Amino acid sequence: MQAIERMREVEAIMAVFAEQTGLVQPGTSPQRYLWTDAFAVCTFLSLYRATTEVRYRKLALALIDQVHNVLGRHRPDDPRAGWISGLGEEEGRTHPTAGGLRIGKELPERRQFDPVDERLEWERDGQYFHYLTKWMHALCRAGAVTGEARYVHWALELARAAYAGFVTSERGRRRLYWKMSIDLSYPLVASSGHHDPLDAYITCHEILHAGADGLDKELTELAAMVEGGEWATSDPLGIGGLLFDACRVIEMTAAGRMQGATLARTLVAAALRSLEFFDARSELARPAEYRLAFRELGLSIGLHAIEKMARIAAEDGASFDSGLMPMLEALRRYSGITTSIEAFWLEGDNRRANTWRDHANINAVTLGTSLLPDEFLGA
Repeated sequence: MQAIERMREVEAIMAVFAEQTGLVQPGTSPQRYLWTDAFAVCTFLSLYRATTEVRYRKLALALIDQVHNVLGRHRPDDPRAGWISGLGEEEGRTHPTAGGLRIGKELPERRQFDPVDERLEWERDGQYFHYLTKWMHALCRAGAVTGEARYVHWALELARAAYAGFVTSERGRRRLYWKMSIDLSYPLVASSGHHDPLDAYITCHEILHAGADGLDKELTELAAMVEGGEWATSDPLGIGGLLFDACRVIEMTAAGRMQGATLARTLVAAALRSLEFFDARSELARPAEYRLAFRELGLSIGLHAIEKMARIAAEDGASFDSGLMPMLEALRRYSGITTSIEAFWLEGDNRRANTWRDHANINAVTLGTSLLPDEFLGA
C-alpha cells in the first residue's frame, strides 16, 4: 500500500471512530474507552503531523478533554457523583487525572465483598494499570506536539495516583495489582500483570523525559520490581508491547535521559525469543473467526519500531553495547509480519467476522495506528 493510500485509510478510520463514539456529535452521549482512546489520541496527532491539518490536532485534544470529563468522573449509574478523585468541581477540572481514570467498561464495577465471576469481570468497570500507562503516554505525546506543559503534568499526576493505588507489598516485596476499583480503594483482580511494572518504569522515565519532575520514589521501587524480570511472552499484543517499550528505552537512552542500555538489550532479546515462538505457531494462517485483530495489530505496531530502533542504535552506538545491533538485525526477519497483519485486516471480508465486529472500535483504531504509527512510537 502506497503512503497516500495509507493516509487516506487512516483518515477514513478515524472519521468513523470520531462520529460513532460521540467525539464530533454534539448532544450525543460519548462512548469512551481508555485503551482505544489512548491509541486514538496518538493517531490523530500522527495525522496532524503528517498533514498539518489543524482539525486533527483539535480532535486529539478534544478527545483528551472528553476522556477526562467522562472517565475521570463516576459513572452515570453510580450513586456517587463528581470526580473519582473526590476533588471539587473546579479543582477536579484542573487535576482531572488525580484519582486515576475508569476503564469505560459497559457494566458497573464489582462491589468489594461480592463474589468474583472471572468471566463477568472482563465486562466490569474499574481501573487497569496498563490502560493508565497507555494514557500517560498519550498525554506525553500531546505535550510534545503542542508544547503545553499541562498534558505532561496530568501524566505526572496520573502516574502518582496509579502507583499509589495499585502498589501492594507481600513478604517484603512490592508488586502491582492488575485491576482496581474505580476509587482505587480495593483490588478487583489481585494478581499482577506480566508487563505492568515494566510499562510503569519506562513510562515514568518518559514523563520525566517530557519535562516533569519527581517520581523518584516510584522509579526506585519500580526498578526493584523490574530487576531480573523475564519478559518473553507468547501473546502477540504482549510482544508488540515489548517492542514498543524497547523503542522508548533506546530513544531515551540515546537522548541521555535514561541509563537504559542493559534494559534495552534485555527487552530486545525477550522480543526476539517471543517472535521466534510466535512465528513457529503459524497463528496468522487461521481464518478471521479465530483471530483477534487488536491483539495482532498491537504486534504490528510494535514491529514498526524495529527500523527506528536500528537507526537510533546505529547513529549512537556509543550508548549501547555491541550485542544490541545483531539482535535488532535478527528482529528485521520478522518485519514482514506487519504487512501480513495489516493486509489481512484491511480486507473487507475479514472485517465482517464477529471477532472484528465485536471489538470494532478498538480494532479499527489500532489498525489506523499500525498504518500511521510514528506519533505512538515516540518518546
